[in-house]
Amino acid sequence: MRPDLISTLQSLQSGHSTSAAEMAKSVAISQSSACSNVFLQSRFDTAQAHAEQAGMANSPLGGLAVSIKDMFDVAGDTSTAGSTAMANHVAALADSPAVARLRSAGASLLGRTNMTEFAFSGVGVNPHFGTPAAWDGRYDQAAGARMHGPVARVPGGSSSGAAVSVATGAAYIGLGSDTGGSIRIPAALNGIVGFKNTARLVPTAGAVPLSSTLDTVCALTRTVRDAVLAHEILAQRQVVRSAAPLSSYRLAVARSVFLDNLDHTVARAFERALQRLRDAGATLVEIPLEEVRELHAIQATGGFAAVEAYIWHRPLLARGSHVRAAYDPRVLARIERGAHMRAFEYSELVAARSSWIAKMEVRLLGFDAVLSPTVPIVAPPIANVAPGMERDDAFFHTNGLLLRNPGVVNMLDGCAISLPCHTADELPVGLMLWHAALHDDTILNLALQAEATLQF
Repeated sequence: MRPDLISTLQSLQSGHSTSAAEMAKSVAISQSSACSNVFLQSRFDTAQAHAEQAGMANSPLGGLAVSIKDMFDVAGDTSTAGSTAMANHVAALADSPAVARLRSAGASLLGRTNMTEFAFSGVGVNPHFGTPAAWDGRYDQAAGARMHGPVARVPGGSSSGAAVSVATGAAYIGLGSDTGGSIRIPAALNGIVGFKNTARLVPTAGAVPLSSTLDTVCALTRTVRDAVLAHEILAQRQVVRSAAPLSSYRLAVARSVFLDNLDHTVARAFERALQRLRDAGATLVEIPLEEVRELHAIQATGGFAAVEAYIWHRPLLARGSHVRAAYDPRVLARIERGAHMRAFEYSELVAARSSWIAKMEVRLLGFDAVLSPTVPIVAPPIANVAPGMERDDAFFHTNGLLLRNPGVVNMLDGCAISLPCHTADELPVGLMLWHAALHDDTILNLALQAEATLQF
């Protein structure tokens, strides 16, 4: 793994490196083949100039490189959300709160990263701007290169470019969003860390929405300690630290749904991770958590994303057939399903979710976190799910599998982190630690301990 944010900041403070030198490295990586299709708009010259400003090394982020998912407003930029339908959208007059907080902390904005169009998929494929290939940030190699050769694999989405920018070492923080797993899925498939905080802790203003109910602004990093710093900046709060050892944690292992149809590599890595945690003293308790199966019926009329996306997209689509033609057909089809949800069905969905959350919170009492694979599969080749009607079935099947586990946490209004748990001769696999709302500090403290235990 390349140096993380904290170690690089320490290098700046000790005088062993400079912000300008580190930015030059980030720009060089950004222009390498590993970052092909990662950036939709680059700001390399501006970022270099910003890093060279006097005193930058003393800021919280040291003038180091941060990438911005293409859905966030940056003053003077057009937020296209990975879509050609937004090409003529008016430029932002001001930074979104998330971007403003990163800038205030000394971030140098490297560029706007590629994403699934309008954030509506967990696969990471983009028919307009190309698809970045997954990079194993843990072992600094193309994902699966050691065992499977040079096969370009999906990066996960929707924060696809954000993840690859961090995994390759181009950026130290990748600002992104998570509505059904869009931070944790690409974290798992790229061998890095993705923390989804409780949604209410970071403002979503100034970002193109997918679901006003489920959207969460959060970030991708190379290590958990970097995730803590990124969250503290984005949420403008201090994480309450705990040095409690793993032996003090009581962890649930959810057996229902989360472990269905696991890829062999994922199953092996997950069981190995559980054994590592047991050996380190953590108490692991298997629970059925059958309540998760209720989500299928709760979301039978379409769920939040489709209807809330349709509300936002309806005026844009009404501009004419030329706008509709600019959409990814796979994305448009799902957005337009939202037009069919009736008002009483939406009201019932809200109420059912609220009741389900209350039931889940009771069920999880007595546990510090729940453990599950972040996603049940490894990254498939891009060629298997690339744009084209003949591959639609494979795409939607893959998308459903990738969203299945992390989406539970969004419906719970919870918090979660994905940690890499694979070896160098395996495709990247993520271990997800999660709980209900406002357990963020416990999840982060546990993740700091677990990360050290899961080193191979």
